[in-house]
Amino acid sequence: MSQALNTALTALRAFEIRLDVNASNIANVNTDGFRSTTAVLQETVPAGVRVSLTQNNSPGFPLGVNERTGEERLSSNVNLAEEFADQMVTRYALVANLLTIITADEMDQALMDLKI
Repeated sequence: MSQALNTALTALRAFEIRLDVNASNIANVNTDGFRSTTAVLQETVPAGVRVSLTQNNSPGFPLGVNERTGEERLSSNVNLAEEFADQMVTRYALVANLLTIITADEMDQALMDLKI
């Protein structure tokens, strides 16, 4: 398998995880006390992409006191503007990696045709 193909395939998986994390953050935007997660992509040697998940521990905004427990309630720390922007960037990255796979396949086919 070529390095370009391996990189594109591992990147597709990494961006899939990134979209899952993004979807979880958006789904929990109204969950009191929820802490968002960030998917950080890192290059691997010789070719590939690895994902590391980190939790954002910054507090949300105060929502007042819970009447039953007397505890201070905090909103989630999800920033919807960042999440939506991240979704758009991830979408374009997925398309770019799919095009890389298509191009690598076409190149392999052209090489096979030359050998015949």
